[in-house]
Parts: sequence; structure tokens; C-alpha cells
Amino acid sequence: MALVPKLASFSSSLYNSPHSRNPHASNPPSICSFNCNLSTSPFTEKHSVERYQRDQWVYENQLGQTLSCPLPSSSGFIRENEIALQLPELKKMLQVLREKRESEGKCGGGGGGEGSPRGNVFLVGTGPGDPELLTLKAVRIIKNADLLLYDRLVSNDVLDLVGPDAKLLYVGKTAGYHSRTQEEIHELLLSFAEAGATVVRLKGGDPLVFGRGGEEMDFLQQQGIHVRVIPGITAASGIAAELGIPLTHRGISTSVRFLTGHSRKGGTDPLFVAENAADPDSTLVVYMGLSTLPALAKKLMDHGLSPQTPAAAVERGTTPQQRSVFSELKDLADEISSAQLVSPTLIIIGKVVALSPSWPISPSKEESCLLEA
Repeated sequence: MALVPKLASFSSSLYNSPHSRNPHASNPPSICSFNCNLSTSPFTEKHSVERYQRDQWVYENQLGQTLSCPLPSSSGFIRENEIALQLPELKKMLQVLREKRESEGKCGGGGGGEGSPRGNVFLVGTGPGDPELLTLKAVRIIKNADLLLYDRLVSNDVLDLVGPDAKLLYVGKTAGYHSRTQEEIHELLLSFAEAGATVVRLKGGDPLVFGRGGEEMDFLQQQGIHVRVIPGITAASGIAAELGIPLTHRGISTSVRFLTGHSRKGGTDPLFVAENAADPDSTLVVYMGLSTLPALAKKLMDHGLSPQTPAAAVERGTTPQQRSVFSELKDLADEISSAQLVSPTLIIIGKVVALSPSWPISPSKEESCLLEA
């Protein structure tokens, strides 16, 4: 299960792939790395200059000469190429950590090797974007980490809190581009923890709410690695509070449900929406639902949810770049399209949305009575 042998063989296969094969070359081809752009996003965009500057330790000898090197359009080639560029420094860091672990084990009378203490893995939730929403424990763990593996939706302001001696490695995923597969992320966490490092897995929001934190925890615990979860404010809570939307409210909403808007195969049809999700006395919060919202809204209305149900969509919530639209459910997809909202966008559906100070439509007589009650 070790990282280095697995990725080393992967690197070897890279040179034999259709993207890079050259029958006339006596040596493996030189690898040019990335096209990158300045980003105005509060989060880490996949090929932004900010990302490569932050992770430059892992591109040690390549970064300065390849920032402007053009790449083929294949996202598969880009991903494989970047992993191959990272391998030498990842191997070097692992070796340093192993030697340190063995040395400390001998000094402590443990003899080093397998009997030496393993490192710890912390799954840390960083909230929806505003660094002031981090917990004190999260800040302490972030500042004391040896290696931090971070997702796309960890804001740049949060990453500025990382200690000067720590190493950062981007493992983010966006539609159509996964810088690392989930299995590769598992191997990275395991390999560095086994080498004795304090490894932090940074996730936007809360690590156990649509963050695959449960999968990572289960995998590592099966390998004997101690895992601690540091909760974060999930986007539903943080963004709803920012807009003044109570997720539950006496007489209006008696429950709240979190839904994933992802489809199983990357299409426009959302995962199965149960009939009871269309409860008019419940609040629905949809994560990752931009592409599937038209189909989701139709299913909810087909199951009986009123087309006039208040709804909101919030892009990059709690950050300075936050944008939002409010409308009735039947019009929400069109309003989002007109505003050209982009990911990450959170969607809130339910009568409580009309309680927001930003709701543009006067409440009905029935809603007014409920509020007064």
C-alpha cells in the first residue's frame, strides 16, 4: 500500500503512454508542466499561479522554467504530468521523515523501524471560506502540521495560516479534472503517516458532510493509523447565517435536509430525489447542484413542492466574492443562468428563505401570520 512504489510505477508507465511516447527518443521525454493563470477566486483553482507558487516545493527544479510551457488539452495528460513532476520531491520528503523517525526511535530506546511511533492524520474542516469561521483547534492543528493535503474549496485566506516549515500539496477535484484520485489521496495520507509525519487533510466546510472524510477515516483506521476529525462549519450553516436565513423556524420549517446535487455519471440528472424531500415544512440545502438544478427543481415540483417556494443560490458564500440570487423555485435555474453563477454555489429551498432581509418579494398574508405567531 506504500505510496512511493505505487507512484513510481505510475511514473514509469507515464513515459509509455500515448501522450508522451516517442520511438526516436533514447531518454524519457522532458516534461513541461503547466499553463496557469492569475485567479480572482477566493479558492484554489486547479491551474492558477497561486496554486503552483504555494506548492512549489514539490516542483523544486521545474517550476521556474515551465510556468509558461503550453500543454496538450488532455486533462489526463496534465494530471499524469503533474504527478510525475511531484514524485522526486515526495520521495525525498518521505525518506527524510523515515530517517528522522528511525533516529528518534533509536534515541528513545525503541530501536527504530516498525516499532517507532507512527504519525497522526487530522481531517480538518475549514468552513465555507471565511477564515474567521475556523475553530481554534483547527488553527492550532494547521499551524503545527508537517504536510497538508488541501482541496479546492479551502480558501486562500485559510491557507495563509499554514506554518512556514509545512509542506502543502493540492489534491483538489473539479468537474472533469481530479488532480488525484481518491485512492491516491488514501495512499498519500497513509505513506506520510507511516513515516511519522503529522498529516493534515484540509477540507472545505465540514470533513464529514459531502467531503468523503468518512472514507478516508475508514481506510486509515483499517491500516492502524490514528485519525482525528476537527469539525468545521458546513456551508449550509455558514452561508445561511450570512444571508440571515434560519434553516429551521418555529411554525415554518421543522426540519432541514442536506442533498447532494451530483449525478452519478457527471450528467444533468441529479441523484434520486425521494418524494418526501418535497416536504413544504422542511428546508432543503443542495450542495454541488448547479448543473443538476433544473432537473432537481422539476422533480421536487412533480412531487408536490409549490413552484412558488422561496429559494436562493449563493456563489462563494462568506467570502468577499460572494454573490447571490433569490427567486421562487420555478424561476431559480433561469435566475442563476442570468447571473452566471459558478461553482461553488449552494442552493437553499424552503419557506425560511423568505425570512432573509435580502428576500425581494413581500411575504404572503399566511407567511406574515406565521411570523407573528
